[in-house]
Amino acid sequence: MDSTATPHHPTAWKTYLSLCKPKVVALIVFTAVIGMFLAVPGLPPLPQLIYGTLGIGLAAASAAAINQYIDRLADAQMARTQGRPLPQGQLSPVKVMTFAGGLGAVAMAILVFLVNPLTALLTFLSLIGYAVIYTVYLKRMTPQNIVIGGAAGAAPPVLGWCAITGQVEPYALLLFLIIFVWTPPHFWALAIAKREEYAKADIPMLPVTHGVEFTLLQIVLYTILLLVVSLLPYITHMSGLVYLAGAAPLGLVFLGYAIALKKKASNKLAMKTFGYSIVYLMGIFALLLVDHYI
Repeated sequence: MDSTATPHHPTAWKTYLSLCKPKVVALIVFTAVIGMFLAVPGLPPLPQLIYGTLGIGLAAASAAAINQYIDRLADAQMARTQGRPLPQGQLSPVKVMTFAGGLGAVAMAILVFLVNPLTALLTFLSLIGYAVIYTVYLKRMTPQNIVIGGAAGAAPPVLGWCAITGQVEPYALLLFLIIFVWTPPHFWALAIAKREEYAKADIPMLPVTHGVEFTLLQIVLYTILLLVVSLLPYITHMSGLVYLAGAAPLGLVFLGYAIALKKKASNKLAMKTFGYSIVYLMGIFALLLVDHYI
């Protein structure tokens, strides 16, 4: 009998939920929804808002489950991920892929028939970009994996924007650029703290292939670039002084973390930098939303 069907797993739904990486998907959906609100002067149409959010969220969850299926052997070697359902034997690979495929199919159906075909196409490409191109190839091919693969992770606000307008516009691409530049310093901070685990799993993250010092320099440089890019919404008149007043200090604090980490690296400070980077991104997008309606 399948162990997932025994009384030892009374909360099987939680096991499936963990396949979806709910915290990651929540951040994805958050940036997508902000993109929806920023796409129009007033409030976005409710049907597109609801169905767009649902479709993008389900697609992100599908990609997360596929990622765990592909990475199941590497996950078993890393303390950070060995508690996931597949390394723990809580679910079979077949069940995981069936679940992921079902989520993806429902997501595409919602986006094609209830939102618009362009959003469905872009969402599908993002799903493939993360779940296949990044996870299967880039992650193990180059230490620039997270830079190149970051394009898939930066897509959600563009998807949200497109769900409302049916097209990709310059300001949507600006939102994409912010997340794209944010991704390397965000993820490399984690990679520094977990570099021994990545080395054990034979994943060529930048701290593993080029050392911590080089990675720290890259974090500082990317954070400076991010600070500049984060000012573009104000410079291009997408946002006003309210956004600028919040975005500038948020970026300076992020840069402060990066410089402090460069001066005296430690796993503890690396994880604090990683944690702040999430707060930073949420703050930037929240400011964009607030400024939009003031």
